[in-house]
Amino acid sequence: MTTAGSDRRAVIRDSLGVGVATGLYGTSFGAVSVAAGLSVAQTCALSLVMFTGASQFALVGVLAAGGTPLASALTALLLGSRNTLYGLRIGPLLDFRGGRRVAAAQLLIDESTAMSLNRPDRTLARVGFVATGLSILVLWNLFTFLGAVAGEALGDPKTYGLDAAVGAAFLALLWPRLSDPVNRGVALAAAALALVLVPFTPAGLPVLAAGGVALLVGLLSKHEDPTEFPEAGG
Repeated sequence: MTTAGSDRRAVIRDSLGVGVATGLYGTSFGAVSVAAGLSVAQTCALSLVMFTGASQFALVGVLAAGGTPLASALTALLLGSRNTLYGLRIGPLLDFRGGRRVAAAQLLIDESTAMSLNRPDRTLARVGFVATGLSILVLWNLFTFLGAVAGEALGDPKTYGLDAAVGAAFLALLWPRLSDPVNRGVALAAAALALVLVPFTPAGLPVLAAGGVALLVGLLSKHEDPTEFPEAGG
């Protein structure tokens, strides 16, 4: 057993563990998406094409609140823009070329980025990125379908409280980042702005404005989020 082979297997094992844990959460998205009024086919298409959990939850959340498709799409785009920054960081690290670079773009999410950073060489960085991205892609879409079918079979979402599930699921995604004081301040400012705007603006716009608060703080501040890629060691 060579050291290189052992390291590769260790990275794959860790990547698959992350893939399974994240992929299972697709069940929640499938259920809340159907509860928000999307069909099973529309829900599955979102997971396959968009493939970025926070943006997907944001999109169906705005729709569930009565927002327009444009407002929901802009909200999802705002949240998904962070993936562009990931690409700037790991593009040179992975150095994929041609068609492989295009394919890698579909796998560029929080978890695959985190599992490729801080590896001792490019080979292991690529293994972590691909193994994590592919495992999540397959399992996220599989469990999205299962969650959507289950949600549709339940009938009226209000009967089971599923009409509140979108907000709860999105809060669950946000909660781990609130351990940092700066993140808590940004979250409170964004929530306050959204609450002020709710009575006066169409559904969806308060969410966009709240997202703009976080974007503005990110552009003006050099604060490093300690919850971002903890294994990368900063």
